[in-house]
Amino acid sequence: MDGKAFLDQAVREFRRCRKLAESAIAQVPAGKLAVEPAPGSNSVATLMKHLAGNLRSRWTDFLTTDGEKPDRDRDREFELDGMDDPAALRAAWDRGWDTLFATLAGLTPGHLESVTVRIRGEEMGVVDAILRQLTHYSQHVGQVVYVAKLLAGSDWKTLSIPRGGSKAFNDAPRPYRRPE
Repeated sequence: MDGKAFLDQAVREFRRCRKLAESAIAQVPAGKLAVEPAPGSNSVATLMKHLAGNLRSRWTDFLTTDGEKPDRDRDREFELDGMDDPAALRAAWDRGWDTLFATLAGLTPGHLESVTVRIRGEEMGVVDAILRQLTHYSQHVGQVVYVAKLLAGSDWKTLSIPRGGSKAFNDAPRPYRRPE
């Protein structure tokens, strides 16, 4: 896979992660965003706050500064306060994702081969940093989906093939779609 194809695919996968998370968040019942499913576990609100902080930190000045910014207080991302209402969480979430996509849009295939970046002092190539973050976000998006499903209960609408629906899905005709 050439560099442009890799960057295009990375953007598609990050967009899929975001869409999956947002589809789950939309199913969380009103007033339940901050509910922890078990003591000490993360609520959807906490996961949103953490992802927003990580997105901002990792992707701001991605090529030139350490991905762990000095002004980031990661531990506070796991504590909700009165300022963490749904609108504020969503605004921070959107800013974080916008930062990621703007940064990826500015990368060239040459960056993938010739640039070393740092995350918490650890040097790595751009491809490794992108894959590291895609893995991290996918992990937390899975948590968002799981917690949202618990909170939605019987009102949950699946975001994938429903249980028992694999055969019907596999048998359904689908037109060939060329990768974007």
